[in-house]
Amino acid sequence: MKHGKHGFTVVELLTAITIIAILIAILLPSANMVRRVAKESAQKARLANIALALTAFRNDYGDYPPSDMNSSAYTGAQMLSEALLGWDLLGFHPESEWKANGGGKYPTTNLEERRGRYLELATANAFNLGQLFNAAFDPNTFVLCDTFGVRKTTVNNKSVKAGTPILYYRADTSTKVAADIYDYTDNSPLIALDKVKENDSESDVDHALTDPNFYSNGIGGIYDSQITIDWPYRPDSYILISAGADGLYGTRDDITNF
Repeated sequence: MKHGKHGFTVVELLTAITIIAILIAILLPSANMVRRVAKESAQKARLANIALALTAFRNDYGDYPPSDMNSSAYTGAQMLSEALLGWDLLGFHPESEWKANGGGKYPTTNLEERRGRYLELATANAFNLGQLFNAAFDPNTFVLCDTFGVRKTTVNNKSVKAGTPILYYRADTSTKVAADIYDYTDNSPLIALDKVKENDSESDVDHALTDPNFYSNGIGGIYDSQITIDWPYRPDSYILISAGADGLYGTRDDITNF
C-alpha cells in the first residue's frame, strides 16, 4: 500500500506566511497602542504623585515653589526638582536661593537643616541635564523626567532610559487674565535645548511650544495658534507639562496635571 508524501506545498506555505503577516500587521499597532496607553496612564499617575508632593511642600512653606527663572537660567523645571528632592537630591534646604549652584546653602556634611525628600528618589525619575543633552546649561542640575524613556544613560551603574523633563509653571495669582497666568520664560532656556534624542547623531527637532505661540488672550486658557490647543490653567496653583510620547512640548499628546 502506497502512502502519499506528507508536507506543505509551496502554495500552502505562501498562504500561511501571508496570513501570519496580515495578523502581525493587524496586531502590532494594537500592541503599540496598549503600550502607549499604559505609559500615558503611568505618567498621569506620576503627575498626581508630584502634585501630592507639591501640596506637602506648600503645607510646610506656605506656598508652591517658584518657577520664575533667574539670571542664572535656573528654570521652573529645575526648581521643581530642587523643591521635591533637593538641589543635590539630598533634601530641600529651607534657605534656598533657587540658584543653579544651590546658593551656597548646601553643605553636604550638614543635613540636619534639610527637609526630607518629598518624593521617593527611586521612583522620582530625576536626571541631570548633562545626561539628557549634549551641551546643556547647568549640566549638573536635576530635572524630573516623564515615563516616555528616550535616551539611554547610566545611574548607579545601571543602564536606564531617561524621558523628557517635566515643565513646571507656578501661576501668577495676582492676575485675572488667562494669558498672563503662566510665564513662558520660566522654562524657555530648557525648551530651547531641542528635544531629548536617543543619541546625539539624530537631527535636531524644534518643540512646537515656542514662545510666540504659547500664549494668547483667548477665552478658557492658554492657546497655541499653530496646533489649536487650549491649555488648561488654574490661577491659584501651577501647571505640570509632560511632552508625551513624541517628546515635543506643545503637541496634542502632551499630558498635564489637570
